Amino acid sequence: MRFWLLVVLVGAGTGLAGAGLIELLRAIQHLAWDYSSGSFLVAVEHASSTRRVVVLTIGGIVAGLGALALARHPSGEVSDALWLRGARLPLLPSIARAVQSISIVALGASLGREAGPQQAGAAWASTISGWMKLPDWQRRLLVACGAGAGMAAVYNVPLGGALFALEVLLGTLTLPLVLPALATSLIATAVAWIALPHAPSYEIPRYGVHASQVVWALIAGPLAGFAAIAWIRLVGYAHSRRPARARARLIAPVVVFAALGALAIQYPQLLGNGKPVVQMALVAQLGAGLLAVLLVLKPLVTAACLGSGAPGGLFTPTLAYGVLLGGLLGKGWSLIWPGAPLGAYAIIGGAAVLGAAMQGPLAAVVLLLELTHHADGLMVPVLLAVVMASVVARIAGAPSIYSARLTAPPGSDAGAEPEHDLLPAAIGPEAAAPPARP
Repeated sequence: MRFWLLVVLVGAGTGLAGAGLIELLRAIQHLAWDYSSGSFLVAVEHASSTRRVVVLTIGGIVAGLGALALARHPSGEVSDALWLRGARLPLLPSIARAVQSISIVALGASLGREAGPQQAGAAWASTISGWMKLPDWQRRLLVACGAGAGMAAVYNVPLGGALFALEVLLGTLTLPLVLPALATSLIATAVAWIALPHAPSYEIPRYGVHASQVVWALIAGPLAGFAAIAWIRLVGYAHSRRPARARARLIAPVVVFAALGALAIQYPQLLGNGKPVVQMALVAQLGAGLLAVLLVLKPLVTAACLGSGAPGGLFTPTLAYGVLLGGLLGKGWSLIWPGAPLGAYAIIGGAAVLGAAMQGPLAAVVLLLELTHHADGLMVPVLLAVVMASVVARIAGAPSIYSARLTAPPGSDAGAEPEHDLLPAAIGPEAAAPPARP
């Protein structure tokens, strides 16, 4: 009963935190970009060139000052704490880092907005687990559930958030873990409805399956796998180049963000987590030239923001990378075999890259279904592409975009396997099986 009470508290607290952080994001966006309604991209497009550079420079200052202020608490990443630090996250520094993350995304950083809610949910779960003196395996489970609930709350994806916690963060799917993960995610999602809409994140028509999509998925799936490997390596390289000295921690984000603002004069689509880009790609509103340019620039500017030391998520930037790849390859394929809607190729490509990059094929498929509500007609080509891409990534031994960012604590073995002792063997033989590599 004590554990299930904590499940409810984690879900409710994470839902409130997620709603509050997204409200903060909207308030900062409206103030910084001077708009009261409409989309973020439209507001950026209407902003002057000077405003784009100035706002991004302010974002760099926020990122740099935050890095200095939180330098004493390096275990900021949820994956770091979950896999290498016994699932322990300090509450107040984590909330501060969540606020910092959501603020710089609102100011235009090319990073995901889910990192803040995930951090808040995981830190809340870690804190109350410590108060109640839970055993380590329950603490680790609740922290992962809190992170998944954070994603579920801000994207309205209760099932996807639960699978993210299990498949991506814990690397296992067993009944003793599924029930708490589902409970925390659905509670957080329902609580967040007090401030957030319960509508799909992306509005798309109901696409039907076409023979050309199935054949294309068999060809594009491995290409998506190689693209995911390149993205994972870029993420790992960028994370390894994060500045260590105090002066560099302050200066690097300012320089990178100012440069991003300058690029945004020509390509405003580069700003933010990439949601507007995903929306346009899913309904085939981007030309081949812009698709090609954004396919190159979007991952590069995201890696630059990450490498500057700025905190932020990678979920939507990864999805944007995938839909851009799928949309571009789909346009070429339609010249060979026309007939299928171009937006469908973006959905298939997005799911494939996301599944391979997260090392969570099931979570990726479910997340796409919940984010769009209309992608179920493409299930056969989506699954084909996801399987092919994930197999390629696994054969290559690629980590996930989350384990590629692991930072070993001082005095530890940087190459050691992350901790995954989730359940005591007494719960069942399936729980005691060797865990998957994250």
